This record gives sequence, structure tokens and C-alpha cells, in this order.
Amino acid sequence: MGSGFITTTRQSRRRKAGIAMEELLQKVTTFFENYVLPPFKITSVINHDEGWDVEVEVIEESEYMKKYAKDQLLGVYEAKLDKNKEVVSFQRVSLRPRSVPLDKAEGR
Repeated sequence: MGSGFITTTRQSRRRKAGIAMEELLQKVTTFFENYVLPPFKITSVINHDEGWDVEVEVIEESEYMKKYAKDQLLGVYEAKLDKNKEVVSFQRVSLRPRSVPLDKAEGR
């Protein structure tokens, strides 16, 4: 088999990996939209033997903050997904004003 087959096989694997990542990100987005708040950013996805760890940022804005022109709050959440790409747990790990830079201990 020539190098054309190898290139086509690599491209096929990359396409499948891209589709799998899109599916994972869509499931996380849908979960957060339905149960928490719409994601502002998904900042990391880590694959491991049991599934995936995903870090999600959401804007947590209250009426009080809007009324008094206070800074938006950014909630950082960790979500765990199983091998079937289903969210099995999530927790907020930090809450900070959006204008405050990310702490090095926060994030991945």
C-alpha cells in the first residue's frame, strides 16, 4: 500500500476524533444549559481511563449585580463524564469577578 493510503487513514482518524470531540463538547454544553447556566467557555478537556474531565466557565450574573453595575461573576466548574460521554458529576471549583485575572492554581 502506498503513502496515499496512510495519509487517507490518518485524515480519517483525525476526522473521527474531531467528531467525537464535537459530540463531547455538545453534551457538556447541553447539560450546563439545562441544569446550570449556558457555558461561556469550555477551557479544558482531559481524557483518562474512566472517561473525561472537563472545565467549564459560566457567567453567573444576578439582578443585584446588573442593577448596581457590578462586575459579572465567572464560575469555574469541573465536570466528569463517563466513557459514554454522559455527565456523571459536576462541581463549582471557583467564583471570581470576570475582570480578575485567572489565578495560576485555577485552570489547567
